[in-house]
This record gives sequence, structure tokens and C-alpha cells, in this order.
Amino acid sequence: MREYIISDNDAGQRLDKFLLKAEKNLPPPLMYRLIRQKKIKVNGKRTDISYRLVNGDKVAIWTREDFSEDTASDNSWKYISPKLDIVYEDSGVIVCDKRPGMLCHSDDSGDGDTLINNIKAYLYQNGDYKPELENSFAPALCNRIDRNTGGLVIAAKTAASLRHIDEEIREGRVTKKYLCAAHGIFREKEATLRDYLIKDSNTNTVSVFKEMPDHPEAKTIITHYKVLAEKNGLSLLDVNLLTGRTHQIRAHLAFYSHPLLGDGKYGKNKDDRRHGYKFQALYSYYLAFDDIICEADRSKIWFSELF
Repeated sequence: MREYIISDNDAGQRLDKFLLKAEKNLPPPLMYRLIRQKKIKVNGKRTDISYRLVNGDKVAIWTREDFSEDTASDNSWKYISPKLDIVYEDSGVIVCDKRPGMLCHSDDSGDGDTLINNIKAYLYQNGDYKPELENSFAPALCNRIDRNTGGLVIAAKTAASLRHIDEEIREGRVTKKYLCAAHGIFREKEATLRDYLIKDSNTNTVSVFKEMPDHPEAKTIITHYKVLAEKNGLSLLDVNLLTGRTHQIRAHLAFYSHPLLGDGKYGKNKDDRRHGYKFQALYSYYLAFDDIICEADRSKIWFSELF
């Protein structure tokens, strides 16, 4: 029998969602069967899978198999020397200015020097994150940006903050602005573009359409831009994302024949790389939420050489 005492960072979750995190090696079909067979109980009583855990609850699991050891866990982040540009931090959240070239999360490349791993190492070494005391929670990113995009990313230090920021983002109460350098001179110096996007997970690219395509995963995209400067056939834009889709700015502007400088997926990357631009000229420079305003000073340096 194994027992978990529910803490603040576990409270508020459904029982099944908690178990999927706390018992990573327990196959979900077996977990649901154990709940039905009364071999997973809360406070000594049979409980429905949708039960919302509260602080102090005792979750007990009876199984003959030992699924307690998480053989897939990777704690290598504990030994990272954190490299973070922290723009804002309080007891619940931390906002970092991610450098271009750094992944937000690990991918198939096996690169462990990710933003979230650096944040976990920073909080661990400061004593703000004690994984040995957590049943299911780990610091998590609330938003993310592409590897080759620089800029501001919010991370939650507690489960309550994660739920709160996630809700703020869903409700559209988090403002995100970007600076970018796009090829060409815009006829309209300020406009709101509204079109449709489909993501291809196999190629990790998206396609943009003027009319709503007959596809179950088609999504509306709305991008507002304002031209700030023009020089040498390039335009400096201030972009406000009114929807947040994969590669939205990059694909949306390319759709209108204004690909980003240095963009390898949707732009003129061969010519751009010859001129020394290996990352797309896109920077998440502004975030506002809960009366907190964050700006990335490094973004101004990025574009000062071009304009």
C-alpha cells in the first residue's frame, strides 16, 4: 500500500489527474480499474475518479505490482548552472527573457539545456522547489515560444499560480506583444489580419487560408500589426497576438508575402543566412497580466542594428 497526503500544490485536481502525475508507471487502464475495485481510496473511502482533492486528503493505493518507482524520471536538471535573464519574480510566478536558440521544453534532440530545466534548477537551488516534498507538481511554463524566437515566458512556481495564469490566458486577459523584422514594405501601415490555420504535426508546420477550410482542426487566427520603421526593404513591426496559434506570426505574415527575416520554415532563409541571420527576427518583448507589466530590454538591441 502507498499513501499520499495531499498538499496545496496537489489540491484542486481530479483524483485521476493527480494519479496520472503521481504514479507515472501505473498504466491508466489499471488505474481506472483499481478505482472501480475500491483499491484506490481517499480518506479510507471509495471515491469517484472525478473527485476534487483537497488539502489534507489521504490517497491510498493497493496493488500487488510495484509501480511506485518512476524509472523514466530524469533529474539531470538538478545539476544545471542556471542561465536565466529574470525580468520579474514573486512567490507564485517567474518571468524570464529566453534567449533565441534555447528550447522551452525538451524535444527529440535530447537537449536538456531547456528553459524549464533552467528554471527548475534555479528554484531548486534557491530552496523554492523541493521535489522530494511534491506528489505531483513541478514548476511549469504557462506560455511558450519557438526555439529560435527570443522573449518573455511565464513560469508558475505553484499549482495555484499555474491554474490562475492558465485561466487568464484562456480568457484572453494576458497581453502579448512582439517585435519582428519582415521582408518588404507594407501597403497598410497598421492592420488586423484575420484568416485560418491548420497545423501539420508531422512536419511541425502550419498552413494559412483566406477562407475557413473544411478541416476539423482549422482554427481562426487574428494578428494585429503596426509598422514602426522601414529600411533596406525591411519593415519593423509591433505585433499584438489576438489569438495564440503555433507559428502564427511567422506563417501569417508569410501568407501575405512578408516572411520574417531569418525564418527557416516560412521565409527566405537561404539568402538571410548568407547575410548572417540564423534566427527569425522575432522577439516577444511585452507581457502584461494581473497588473504586472514586463518588457524585454534585449529586444531593442536585437533590432537596433537593422533600423
